[in-house]
Amino acid sequence: MTTPNVLDELEWRGLVAHSTDRDALRAALGEGSVKFYVGFDPTAPSIHMGNLVQILTARRLQDAGHTPYVLVGGATGMIGDPRDSGERTLNSLDTVKEWTERVRQQVSHYVSFEGPNAATTVNNYDWTASLSTIDFLRDIGKHFPVNRMLARDTVKRRLESGISYTEFSYVLLQSMDYLNLFREHGVSLQFGGSDQWGNITGGAELVRRVTGQAAHGFATPLITKADGTKYGKTEGGALWLDPEMLSPYAFHQFWLNVEDEKVGELLRIFTFLSREEIEDLEQQTEEKPFLRAGQKRLADEVTALVHGADEVEHAKAAAAALFGGGDLASIKPETLASALREAGGTTLPAGAELPGILDLLVSAGLAKSKGEARRTVTEGGAYLNNERVEDPDLHPGTSDLVAGSWLVLRRGKKRFAGVQVV
Repeated sequence: MTTPNVLDELEWRGLVAHSTDRDALRAALGEGSVKFYVGFDPTAPSIHMGNLVQILTARRLQDAGHTPYVLVGGATGMIGDPRDSGERTLNSLDTVKEWTERVRQQVSHYVSFEGPNAATTVNNYDWTASLSTIDFLRDIGKHFPVNRMLARDTVKRRLESGISYTEFSYVLLQSMDYLNLFREHGVSLQFGGSDQWGNITGGAELVRRVTGQAAHGFATPLITKADGTKYGKTEGGALWLDPEMLSPYAFHQFWLNVEDEKVGELLRIFTFLSREEIEDLEQQTEEKPFLRAGQKRLADEVTALVHGADEVEHAKAAAAALFGGGDLASIKPETLASALREAGGTTLPAGAELPGILDLLVSAGLAKSKGEARRTVTEGGAYLNNERVEDPDLHPGTSDLVAGSWLVLRRGKKRFAGVQVV
């Protein structure tokens, strides 16, 4: 019986958009434990949804017996890969060092640092900081034809508006990482997002030119919405993995709300469910989309993976209560607060008499005017802390505050907002 090749699994899950010689890559992955690396530049204090694709791909390779090297770019993070528009803001060394450590800790949550194919973390600042400009140009720069560098898509798009030599040279630094890891650790495979494909092939080519040996690479696809626009954003910004930057509640809600057309793709990429389970959820989504079985399982699986099973239960309890199906008092205060901040609303000063319900509905954004708020109350569509408001002249008191400082307002079944007294 032929041993399954992890490349087949990666291809089925839609994780291989580009690769160096596919047959050679398949052969290498089938011959024994391959040392591979994936890099993360600390250009923010947290990693995000796009990075999670790479982290989970690394874990799949490790689960198949291959050995991960997780590179945190203490050096490349000070420059940043060229963007489609405008130069990056260069961060200070202290900021990059702080972010490097935060990113390292986050990434280490997903791969194992024990066992026969234990992961290793490396920082490219270690071999870059002491490198002289002359040595860099002689040993690395001479292997990069300028015409090839100019042909990179991002560079071509930036030539007209302007690109600095700093960002233009980023590909040399990342390629040097591959060469160093190849020489010092025997790493022979690099992967990353499809936006990194030029850097990945640059590194593999540098290894070939300098050592005469083959190095492999592949790129995962860009994750997009059904209309082709980029995923990875919530109403408040990027889909960060740090709970201080995006609450587990908001994270869970994001996955609950993905389009039906994307459920199967996202289940393949972001969960470790089996092929049979995913195909069953796809069928349920197609036959009974109103049940949202695929989205519910996706949200639970990814939130548990990133934030833990307890946060899944807190998020589900909060959603149920906020939409009228549970007890607000039973929600963890931090979860309730984060959910209400995500929903929007207003704040009021502590110590003052609370406004009437009509003013509260207007200030929280649930009604455009007091007249509209009054009609909402008289029609039975206004709720305070999940209790229907029947008196349009109601004035809540401090005894109505939940989780210490909140009033929870709802209009109808789906629109809610928070009023915080601080």
